[in-house]
Amino acid sequence: MDKNKKIEQVEGGPSCGHIGEFTRLKMAIITISTTRSDSTDKSGKIISDMIESAGHERVVQMVVKDDYEEINSCIGKLIDREDVELIITTGGTGATPDDVTIEAVLPLIDRQLPGFGELFRYLSYEEIGPLAIASRSMAGIAKETPIFCLPGSSNAVKLGVGKIILPVCIHTVEQVRRGKK
Repeated sequence: MDKNKKIEQVEGGPSCGHIGEFTRLKMAIITISTTRSDSTDKSGKIISDMIESAGHERVVQMVVKDDYEEINSCIGKLIDREDVELIITTGGTGATPDDVTIEAVLPLIDRQLPGFGELFRYLSYEEIGPLAIASRSMAGIAKETPIFCLPGSSNAVKLGVGKIILPVCIHTVEQVRRGKK
């Protein structure tokens, strides 16, 4: 599968210099919750607004029940889609027994990006103190698709998307696709 061809290339845009001058990615947003719906999904809307304001495109946005099989199946289908270049999940990353996002996503990951979770917890610590240790947010690469798993709170998605994901998303996709022309 060659996802390289899907990234919109724009002359004169910012570039990390590896594959091309990418300025726009196609992203999927998955909210994982047993209590939220499309109409009450505040965190998913925040992510959507942030990525679109940054010039990226939301091609999928949905709410998935906090269930291992449903999460695993949904993410598995998304990483096979030609029109999804990056996935952001929100919810299900805490320490409660029903928080199974990480367990459902990990089997799909080819390479982990541990720095994401480490940095997210560090920045969270600055905001909420030692409670940050309860976050199991993580990132990794599944096939050629970066996946970022965030907690479900509005503040967590603003922090993770605004301070970490948006500044590195184009570079991350370029790195993943390097040499895959």
